[in-house]
Amino acid sequence: MITRRLFTLMAATAISGFATALPAAAQTTDINFTLDWKFEGPAAGFFLAQDNGHFEAEGLNVTIDSGNGSVEAIPRVATGTYQMGFGDINSLIKFLDEDPAQKVKAVMVVYERPPFAIIGRKSQGITEDPKSVEGKKLGAPPPDGAFAQWPAFVEAAGIDESTVTIESVGFPVREPMLAQGQVDGIFGFAFSSVLNLKAQGVEEDDISMILMAEHGLDLYGNSILVNTDFAAENPDAVKGFLRALAKGFADAVADPEAGVEAVMERNEILTKEIELERLEMANELNINTAYVQENGFGGVDDDKLAQSIEYLKVSMGLKGNVDGAAVFDASFLPAKEERMLP
Repeated sequence: MITRRLFTLMAATAISGFATALPAAAQTTDINFTLDWKFEGPAAGFFLAQDNGHFEAEGLNVTIDSGNGSVEAIPRVATGTYQMGFGDINSLIKFLDEDPAQKVKAVMVVYERPPFAIIGRKSQGITEDPKSVEGKKLGAPPPDGAFAQWPAFVEAAGIDESTVTIESVGFPVREPMLAQGQVDGIFGFAFSSVLNLKAQGVEEDDISMILMAEHGLDLYGNSILVNTDFAAENPDAVKGFLRALAKGFADAVADPEAGVEAVMERNEILTKEIELERLEMANELNINTAYVQENGFGGVDDDKLAQSIEYLKVSMGLKGNVDGAAVFDASFLPAKEERMLP
């Protein structure tokens, strides 16, 4: 009798232990992720990582939310409201320079060249020459990453800032105001504002684009951010997220149409042709650059990052409290061969 009870107890304990072990082996890590902006073509890599099962394969349950600008993503992650996000690395440098104790770092660069631009209308006197903005009125959303670089761009491009009028505008009215001639140019991401203007009925031949990266301001752009407490507690989840994301962006480069379809499933008001053009523009100018083709997606050149911080001392008035190591942590990146884009 005692032997039978002992056997039953041992069996029950073994079964209980096995049942307890099962959920642990099968459990997934939840990640709430904030984008920088609305669901548009350039976000295809994120959604293909989700739809093609790359996050799931890494044991991740990822929720992707839209954002309100590439600057606002930073405090969302630093406070832990989101474990990870997509925001402007230059604004992150400023954020950490003001308070190095903030719990956020960049772990993967997505825009190897930033899409920061001034977009204007030739009929209103703005051309591809940066000095053509002199004497003009420019619309600037305060949280916009491109506008944040205005002081450094003024210096790099030799613009007489005293002749330029800056009008604070909201994101929703930025392109409509330019289309209606209420401002002569606007600050924005090239692939967003140019195509939004075309959607507003502005002829392509009338649209001018001044890319800051082509006129002396060699910076990095939007990057993957992580809450450092979350990263310390879940290093494998962060590594898995970046590995999955590299595959998602490779998918979006290989098949942009599939990428746009993934975006449009989440934002039905979009126009496929416009978003396809937007994605292909982002891939060419910002994501799948010559540097990325040679060195892989997501990493940084330490010298370029250090020089970026020097530029930001001008544009953002840095105090000098941070260096590259305080801003970017490469330890979570997959191996180079896992980060090559087609």
